[in-house]
Amino acid sequence: MSSNLRSNQFWLFTLLGGIYTIAVGYFVSKLGVPGAVLTIVAPIALGLVILVFMEPRWGLFLYVQLSYIIGFTRFLLVQLPVGLLIDGLLFLTLFSLFLNGQRMEWTRLRTGAFALIAIWFLYTVIELINPEAPYRPAWFFHVRPFSLHWIIVACAVLVIPLTRRDVRIFVNTWLIWSFMAALWGFKQQYIGLSPAEVVWLNSGFNARTHMLFGQLRCFSFYSDAAQFGGEMAGVTLVALIRVFEEKTLPKKIAYTALTLVYFWGYAISGTRSALFVMVGGFAFYLLLKRDVLKLVIGMVLSVPLFLLLMYTSVGSSNYQVQRMRSAMTPMNDPSFILRLQNQAKLKAYLADLPFGAGIGTSTDMGARFSPWHWASQIPPDSWYVELWIETGRVGVALYIAMLVGLAGIGVYRVWQLKDPWMIKVMYAFLAEFVGMAIMGYSNPVLGQFPTSSIVFISTMLVASCNRWDTRPALSGPVNEERLLVKPKPYGAI
Repeated sequence: MSSNLRSNQFWLFTLLGGIYTIAVGYFVSKLGVPGAVLTIVAPIALGLVILVFMEPRWGLFLYVQLSYIIGFTRFLLVQLPVGLLIDGLLFLTLFSLFLNGQRMEWTRLRTGAFALIAIWFLYTVIELINPEAPYRPAWFFHVRPFSLHWIIVACAVLVIPLTRRDVRIFVNTWLIWSFMAALWGFKQQYIGLSPAEVVWLNSGFNARTHMLFGQLRCFSFYSDAAQFGGEMAGVTLVALIRVFEEKTLPKKIAYTALTLVYFWGYAISGTRSALFVMVGGFAFYLLLKRDVLKLVIGMVLSVPLFLLLMYTSVGSSNYQVQRMRSAMTPMNDPSFILRLQNQAKLKAYLADLPFGAGIGTSTDMGARFSPWHWASQIPPDSWYVELWIETGRVGVALYIAMLVGLAGIGVYRVWQLKDPWMIKVMYAFLAEFVGMAIMGYSNPVLGQFPTSSIVFISTMLVASCNRWDTRPALSGPVNEERLLVKPKPYGAI
């Protein structure tokens, strides 16, 4: 019987191999190099689709990877629609949740955090019928970073029975990708740009925003220097918090090294507003700690640094230091003054539009679908200003209320934790989220990959962190991975 089964398998695999070989020859002869790429990618994609169908958590892991890989499209001869691939992956993951519904923890959707995101999503759906929208189909493009991706990711993170190991994988993936991004930025700064990067720099307005006074603002493999700087500032904050939270010297040394690498990655990006990710996020971390002594020490150490940047010229010969210094004196910066002037113009346009001009009317989608409209002709230069243009003062107020609510829920959850490892991870997540929310005033990083993906996942991990909480042992050294079994009540089976 077994010999017949092996024989049948042999003929089946032989048949499939022959069909695949014929298909490879056909696509290569018809499409050339793209056909060869297609025949290699298609089986891998099919295998990944099957994995997501079988286990939806694979959808989340792949979502994070694609959020970083999307930056490499500038190196490809053939532009792949990675953004649409991410959309498809998220909907595939959502379908897999229902397909594996019996194993999912649907009751976790009854949380305040998910309710906040659902209300915001519902508002953006209602925006579809905004009568002020000059081209309503553009809604489908901008609703994705606004709310659609967030509600799908929130649903997946909450209902999938994730483990502590999954959380650890997410954290390590984030740090590893960020480390590689920093190294790529160092390559751009100290070795030079690749031909594909030179082509990108010379297209559109990229040279104007990334070459200032003969100095390159490094962008690594991210969409632009602002995104790179924001991400580097965020992981600098995360690594620095781990330096304070780790108990063993080797781990402190390792995270100190990572902090220095990430910080210099932020410095070479020339993104001034990213400084406030670290400043605001670290201040929030000290408040989370509820340690008055550390809060006072942090203020004592930071105030002289700010005074040094604001009122002296120490280090001005270094371009990166000078860029940081200019962030402390925005009224001396022509670009900041121009932003204020643009916001004054927008205030006049939006005075009678409480619900905005409609989602998809500003930035790239506005320039593509309604270039004649005023909303597409004034650059927002800010995530909140972009929301203000497209969803009005009602929308931006609702969005900010959602962020504040998520931060408040996160603080409550983190303060209830007992597990040492989970506490330090959630401290870092929450502080980084607050820092990124502050940076959103000056840059649209909250709506760009990979920052948006990290924020969407981390906020839901923080909001549901109590499901991984375990009390440390009462005696002996603390083992972060030890799970203590709670005693059953008397008479329990």
